[in-house]
Amino acid sequence: MAQQDSGGQQVTEETSASEFIDDTVDADEREKAHRERGTARPITVVGNPVLHKRCKDVERFDDDLLRLVDDMFASQRAAEGVGLAANQIGVDLRVFVYDCMDDQGVRHVGAICNPVIEDLPADRRVLDDSNEGCLSVPTAYAPLARPDYAICRGQDLEGKPIAVEGTGYFARCLQHETDHLDGYLYIDRLSKRDRKDALRQMAEGTPRYETVPND
Repeated sequence: MAQQDSGGQQVTEETSASEFIDDTVDADEREKAHRERGTARPITVVGNPVLHKRCKDVERFDDDLLRLVDDMFASQRAAEGVGLAANQIGVDLRVFVYDCMDDQGVRHVGAICNPVIEDLPADRRVLDDSNEGCLSVPTAYAPLARPDYAICRGQDLEGKPIAVEGTGYFARCLQHETDHLDGYLYIDRLSKRDRKDALRQMAEGTPRYETVPND
């Protein structure tokens, strides 16, 4: 997910409290270690087939996965993003990384394999219609209503079950990146008019980072 254009939560019954991780501890050191081991790769953009299909589940939690995650952190930093899914660097696997502030200014850093966003009860679905952007739709932004609270369940890099909860901007990031791995871009959730406008913004803009041209 691209950077933005200009409270405690209860654990739901679907997720065990023991699965929740604290992704705020040593955030700077962990992100830096991943990034310095990795190599930045160019970003795929809308129209690339890998972005428009459901990615394959991660089944092998091995050194190849660790190297991929290192490259993803390096690529995310090079593109000045706050979240990055594997298919955004052309890899057909269900894993995303994030380095994202929540609305309280707390930094969250982590990686989630095989993510699933939990369904929220109706009384928890408070929508936030802030602007959203995407590294795969460079230079474009559009308002998009999403719940301002999210729980994302999945596995860590060793295959252990984990859950992450987010509010505000970080909740948007978790939903945005999971969408990527399901084969959806945020512009797919817009009206036809707003989608057309986002694509116009992209066509008129110049990415600040290297992208993969669509043949």
